[in-house]
Amino acid sequence: MRKNIYKAILITLTFCLLISSCDDDKTEDTPVYPSVDRHDKLPADIIKVTPETDLHPPVLHKTDEFENPVPLDSAINTSGAEDSPFILPDGNTMYFFFTPDVRKTAEEQLFDDVTGVWVSHKVGGSWTEAERVWLQEPGKLALDGAVSIQGTEMWFASAREGYEGVNMFTSELIEGKWKNWTYAGDRLMKEIQIGEVHIHGDDLYFHSGRTGGSGGYDVWVTSRSGEIWSDPINISAVNTYETEGWPYISTDGNELWFLRYYLGTPAIYRSKKTGGAWSAPELIISQFAGEPTLDDAGNLYFVHHFYENDVMIEADIYYCARKIVK
Repeated sequence: MRKNIYKAILITLTFCLLISSCDDDKTEDTPVYPSVDRHDKLPADIIKVTPETDLHPPVLHKTDEFENPVPLDSAINTSGAEDSPFILPDGNTMYFFFTPDVRKTAEEQLFDDVTGVWVSHKVGGSWTEAERVWLQEPGKLALDGAVSIQGTEMWFASAREGYEGVNMFTSELIEGKWKNWTYAGDRLMKEIQIGEVHIHGDDLYFHSGRTGGSGGYDVWVTSRSGEIWSDPINISAVNTYETEGWPYISTDGNELWFLRYYLGTPAIYRSKKTGGAWSAPELIISQFAGEPTLDDAGNLYFVHHFYENDVMIEADIYYCARKIVK
């Protein structure tokens, strides 16, 4: 399984956090959060990896469809780790997870005021300097990431006070702020056993190692009717005895993107829906590439991890422009 930065932090977090009740997830009327500059937290001894110094650059396999992958600019990428990207359909808003130093322990990152979800907006063709997205009350502890957004509904993963382990939560966009953070519920977390998710209409795509799968993590889907979630369906057309996960569904519902290993490292695959059935997956990008997300123009964004001597040292958000068909 790929050493996802955000997931590794949450899993290694020892829960001295279980000190408040599950009913405390209420947003203050006028919360006061720390004023933070994530660049101030970047370690001085880390030299930014560039495509020229990358020992294992991402490899594009669909050169007829996409331009070569390039990193986003410094408004988003730093010498720290940017991970778990999510682009809104219009292509003008990017959410991502950030931590300044992957060498730090989870406990250290928990108190650094910058590890968590960030957002950048594209204005006049350029990305603005990223800003912190707060998904917990001031003074309370949480490590948040793995965002999926549909309209004014956000799904995100979090390790936080009052809850054991890593869970999924939802949030509402109200007057430009994400509020009303709500635990996804035992039906999803304990019975269905969802991992990271992508919400599409009333369908929730997710990966899970639950029983009944093909092996490793599989991609599944469950659907909601009101407050009720259906029994999950295994998307067998894309699953193998190894690991498939971190799904993304195109806005039109006709493309399923996900992570699978290729030649020993994480890679991005795509399956297309034809006549109501998912096609055999095709390899799109390999070599330490994962968590695909696309805008409605078909441009592809993903996380690329930098490795040195088998140790992950950094991560950036990369971009593959969709080629214009003439």
